[in-house]
Amino acid sequence: MTPGARSQTAIELLDDLPAGRAADRYLSGYFRSHRFIGAKDRREIADLVFGVYRRRAQLDWWIAGGAARAVDPGNRARVLAARALLSGWDEDAIVTAFDGGRYRPKPLSNEERSLFARLNGGGTLLDEPNQPGPVRYNYPEWLDPQLRQSLGDNFEAEMAALLGPASVDLRVNRLKATRVKVLALLAAEGIDAASTPYSPDGVRLQARRTLPALKVFSSGMIEVQDEGAQIASRMVDARPDHTIVDFCAGAGGKSLAMAATMQGKGRIFACDTNAGRLARLGPRLERAGIVDMVQGSLLDDENFAEAIEIGTFDRVLLDAPCSSTGAWRRNPDARWRLTPESLDHEVARQRDILTKAAVLPAIGGRLIYVTCSILRRENEEQIEWFLRSRPDYVQVPAGKVWAETIGGKGPQGGPALRLSTARYGTDGFFVAILERVR
Repeated sequence: MTPGARSQTAIELLDDLPAGRAADRYLSGYFRSHRFIGAKDRREIADLVFGVYRRRAQLDWWIAGGAARAVDPGNRARVLAARALLSGWDEDAIVTAFDGGRYRPKPLSNEERSLFARLNGGGTLLDEPNQPGPVRYNYPEWLDPQLRQSLGDNFEAEMAALLGPASVDLRVNRLKATRVKVLALLAAEGIDAASTPYSPDGVRLQARRTLPALKVFSSGMIEVQDEGAQIASRMVDARPDHTIVDFCAGAGGKSLAMAATMQGKGRIFACDTNAGRLARLGPRLERAGIVDMVQGSLLDDENFAEAIEIGTFDRVLLDAPCSSTGAWRRNPDARWRLTPESLDHEVARQRDILTKAAVLPAIGGRLIYVTCSILRRENEEQIEWFLRSRPDYVQVPAGKVWAETIGGKGPQGGPALRLSTARYGTDGFFVAILERVR
């Protein structure tokens, strides 16, 4: 593909993304149905699309001449600005790409030529001291008070860190390999990787690679999983012969991680309300070699009581649906899908799921509440509400659980565990351990 064709494809993808649909899934489906697009082209198109999402507020700010703008400038203008400010294209490159040729964008209007000249000239930089926080760090203005309250003195560092690309982290399946072995196999494939600093099972790649074609992946020795998610799975303290519910299992990443720490002994019920997500669990179980240990269960309000026996489980992992603000590196489009109404909905849903999950642990069992949110409203405030409404539960200090499950002193004190991108290099995660005492 020509640079112009890649630009046009990015514009069309940005225009066509259905409301509420995650961009990564949408792009994956698009590329599967357009297999003639080469790997290099796919990477550049994806980088351009996600670059627009990641820096949309700043691009819009520059398009508007450094002022707030109520009118959406459109994705063609954003791609044009991204080519100037992110790709570093000069005038010749943009005119050649936007020439109206086959598969390429229509020629620039006079107004667009003036816009590009303004952005491309005078050494314009994406960051500008006069940009307000929501512009400089690219998030919805209405969310500003909550982000500042949640992040405190670390606000600027954490928001800046969430603008960068996410690392590629792998979890070693201890049922099939050691981390030393996996690192050696990756090195033999010419892949530069290193151990993660916190997770004892983690490996971090130094550059993105296509993993499914590698034997170390197809054999079930590794799974793709952020180090923060690996730590959250460890904090469940899943032990051999435990019976566990993974209450919002999705495609089962944390179920797979817990099964490995259980040494393949015990039982895990991987539950979800989405059949599509749960269907992806089967092939992963086969690859990991734990088909008989994990049982997928599709839940809804009507079959909940029948599908899960209450008061009998050693551990219940509740990886709650949330705003995903801690995963903005991976899903920058999620910044712009979040609304006050959708956040209210998630908070209400979290309380509903917490109420349902609370009946599952046996006395002495634990409920582990996890989000990939950085907002206090979805994290500490939810735990405070839960403990007020459920006096039969107490909170177990996260540092104590860290020492027992991972070893050594955890990355921070406090009753719950907060992982963040600037401090720890992970996605933003919150983990609270709640034990049923009566």
